[in-house]
Amino acid sequence: MARKKQYIESEVIEKAMHLFWQKGYESTSVRMLEKEMGINQFSMYSSFGSKQGVFLESVKCYKSKLQCIVDKLKADPNGIEGVKEYFYDFIRFSKEKEDAKGCLIVSTISEFGKDLDPIVMSEIVIFTDKLKEIFKEKLAFDKQKDARKIAKQANYLMISLKGLAVASKVSSQSDMEDFIEVTFEKL
Repeated sequence: MARKKQYIESEVIEKAMHLFWQKGYESTSVRMLEKEMGINQFSMYSSFGSKQGVFLESVKCYKSKLQCIVDKLKADPNGIEGVKEYFYDFIRFSKEKEDAKGCLIVSTISEFGKDLDPIVMSEIVIFTDKLKEIFKEKLAFDKQKDARKIAKQANYLMISLKGLAVASKVSSQSDMEDFIEVTFEKL
């Protein structure tokens, strides 16, 4: 008879997510995951298949946590001002814990570049493409902008957001606020 799990998968994945977010994939060992998650390697592999499986579930967990500010942006009726508020919300989200982790998605892309596992890359691309589409919808509130200008500005905002994610690890709050203000002055 199979043993019953003594843990809740979503809870241990959230712990793993925070560890990956803080340390990165390569610097996070299986032993560190065991300690952080409070389960042994056998249980981890039984539930998630591998360290990579734990990481993939951690990325999904991260995306679900970030979804609350994405949903707020979707519902915002203020066009580009809503996107600007998303940037401020993102800073607050990225500094939710005192260890100033930035963004798990951007950190993962920075760590692996084009060598990122295709399954993880697919999860990230789907998420970022949806966010870019929301940016486009908000930019389209300005009827003077054509589709090409909206697409260029949405690309600019996505790259700016990635830069902000990296900067949030080391920059002061006022520096990041200045960056956001200047970014949106140009739009």
